[in-house]
Amino acid sequence: MITYQKLAKIASKFISKSKVMKYGFNLSPMYRRTSAKVVFISDDFLKIQIKLPFSYKNANYVNTIFGGSMFSSVDPFPMTQLMNLIGDDYVVWDKAAEIFFRRPAREDLYAEFTYTSEELEEIKQKAIDSNEFEITKTTHLTNKDKSIIYCEVRKKVYIANKAFFKEKRSKNKN
Repeated sequence: MITYQKLAKIASKFISKSKVMKYGFNLSPMYRRTSAKVVFISDDFLKIQIKLPFSYKNANYVNTIFGGSMFSSVDPFPMTQLMNLIGDDYVVWDKAAEIFFRRPAREDLYAEFTYTSEELEEIKQKAIDSNEFEITKTTHLTNKDKSIIYCEVRKKVYIANKAFFKEKRSKNKN
């Protein structure tokens, strides 16, 4: 079976990696079902923006955005963004998540995912020093001008030096 990663590698030979990721998410069945859309990915992958429009597709019993839609609209990005930023020498996995609903939403919601160059250097150094560790990334779903926070999602992401991870897995199999 061909994976999204393999498709992305092939497609990025023809268009920029950030466009492959943007259109890949927006066309993939697993992300389309969230009713959200990726609206922007910077060429350096340091910034991703999404929009979760309020519609009949994600309205719940009390006519506000369904909490599951809020969570699933932001779920893949802390991990996949980091994977694309730090490269193939590292293992990156989602480890845990917490969601905090601040208020019901009856309008379009927006979220932004960012990593800084400093964060990436810190992550790479920590992988050298510790071999494996976790970080927590917090995302807010807000209104367009970011003045109201409707929901906060905290994602715990596991990062490991790939060589260390492979050795650890082989030891655990025995």
